Amino acid sequence: MMSSSAGYGNSLDSADSVRDNRNRKRAVIASTIGAIIEWYDFGLYSIAAGLVFPSLFFPNSDALAGTLNSFIVFAVGYIARPVGALIFGHFGDRLGRKGALVATILLMGFGTFLVALVPTYQHIGIWGAVILSVLRFLQGLGVGAEWSGAILLSMEWSKPKRRGLFASWPQIGVPMGALFSNLLFGGASLATGSAFMTWGWRIPFAFSAILVMLGLYMRLGLTETPVFREFANAGQVQKLPVIKAIQQHYREIILITLLRMSELSSFIIFTVFVFTIGVQVLHFDRNFILAALLVGLAIECFCVPISGALADRFGRKLMFMIGVAGAGLFSFVYFAGFATASPSLVFLVIALSLIPHGLQYGAEAALITESFSANVRYSGSAVGYQLASILGGGPTPIIATLLFVRDRSGYLIAGYLVLCSIISIIAAAFMRDGHRASRADGA
Repeated sequence: MMSSSAGYGNSLDSADSVRDNRNRKRAVIASTIGAIIEWYDFGLYSIAAGLVFPSLFFPNSDALAGTLNSFIVFAVGYIARPVGALIFGHFGDRLGRKGALVATILLMGFGTFLVALVPTYQHIGIWGAVILSVLRFLQGLGVGAEWSGAILLSMEWSKPKRRGLFASWPQIGVPMGALFSNLLFGGASLATGSAFMTWGWRIPFAFSAILVMLGLYMRLGLTETPVFREFANAGQVQKLPVIKAIQQHYREIILITLLRMSELSSFIIFTVFVFTIGVQVLHFDRNFILAALLVGLAIECFCVPISGALADRFGRKLMFMIGVAGAGLFSFVYFAGFATASPSLVFLVIALSLIPHGLQYGAEAALITESFSANVRYSGSAVGYQLASILGGGPTPIIATLLFVRDRSGYLIAGYLVLCSIISIIAAAFMRDGHRASRADGA
């Protein structure tokens, strides 16, 4: 009887282990694919802001003024992110990670698809830009909660010693989403030719509806994370998790807001503002700039999980700081390459530009989320992460445009990126590194 009972217990343990492994894989895949779709949606506007919207929605402005106006609407999405973090962070800690993620992908997809239907200035005047701003705000609300939910869904299913790697997988959503959005934008440009500025640019936005259905299907089939179930069953769910997170972790929220200055500013310069410099100023073909950027995004897709794995071995803070320092220093090499106007050198600096960002981004996920107690982790990490969007995300293309007007070499922009890197390194130095604690928890 003892032997039979023990064997039954072992079979249950084995079944639980198999089920947990299956749920773990499903969580990583669903959170990563969902993040890719969300960032595909968000990336489309980033590309259109530099290439399409200035002439279609602000036709009475000169080239740089139209770009500036377009980037102001671009900034609306970043302003909306903290609002989304507050709303969905609350529900993510109250009702579960899964439900919040289903809501965010619906909101993001709805806002993106409708961009394909917005009439231009030629048809309804300035109201086209107004509608764009509203839809951009909806996008920002969705993205505001997407990051924390996707990271937590993956990380909270992981084994303790592999939290850095598991948390980094949804981070691939940013370069991969940008990669796909650029591919579809470039494909639409090639396929529609001269009609691209008339209606061809709408195709990638309309295509998002199909991707959202895929992401929704995958997320509806998920199981809630064991971490959420544990504190929910223990009666530790907070009634107002956002308030509790701010009360308990205000220091971490402030540090995270400053922490992301380098990561946000460098990514926007190297993926959004690059079209302004490359196409409008140096007059390279947009498909040439696009091809170089696609190579850079593909390279970053490998850098992100590598950084996450190294963060498990050497620490989150070390890997993050290496990426931050690399982004600041490389910015001068980047603009020096553009100054040559040599196609091969311009292609090379664009292709290499996102490696430092990948090193930051892979280590950043665990560094941020491990700073919060589990029952306010969604709210706290979302608020801190998205407040940085107002400070370092939305204003960056506007600042870069104004600096570029004063100095066409781009070195003033490089100086701005170095300043952001210094701020990020100082903030990271004061962060708690969960690396040792996760290794002590066991495999």
